[in-house]
Amino acid sequence: MAIMIIKRRKFAAAFTLIEVMIATILLVLTATGALGYQYHAARDAQIARAHIAATRTAQLLLEDWMSTGGSREYDPSTLGLGFSSAIRIPSHFSRGQGGGLGNPLRDAVHSITVDDIPMLVMLTSRDIAQDAQAQVILRQLGVVVEFSEETQITERLENIESVTLTTYVRVSASSG
Repeated sequence: MAIMIIKRRKFAAAFTLIEVMIATILLVLTATGALGYQYHAARDAQIARAHIAATRTAQLLLEDWMSTGGSREYDPSTLGLGFSSAIRIPSHFSRGQGGGLGNPLRDAVHSITVDDIPMLVMLTSRDIAQDAQAQVILRQLGVVVEFSEETQITERLENIESVTLTTYVRVSASSG
């Protein structure tokens, strides 16, 4: 009787099909998460860029308007910076946060495009206090900037609140 010796083969360490499938699923989930993060980061960067442009525009107008003593005849279209002539206030314009900003100048808005972002700008003024004896008026000046609907990135900018900046100027009878 012959004894037959059977040698078992040792297989080299390898991955099973289940291990490969689990690794593939984890890789797909990680890639999807990274792409989603990149999309939101790019979107938020564009919103931040638009908000900064609107804030700078409002600050420019406010500083220039203050230099005129808060004149009710102020017109940004005369600056030569690309502001349009006054147009009627669109129905979708929010008129700023709160409502304590006063009356719009000439009941109109101006349009401008900054960094390829079209905006509508409304100027408001309201007399806060008056000292008849000293002939001095404290006037509140406000600038409200909203993003225009004619932009191609409306879906990205539609959730951005308007930019509202306010300051005060002392108007005297002698200086206007």
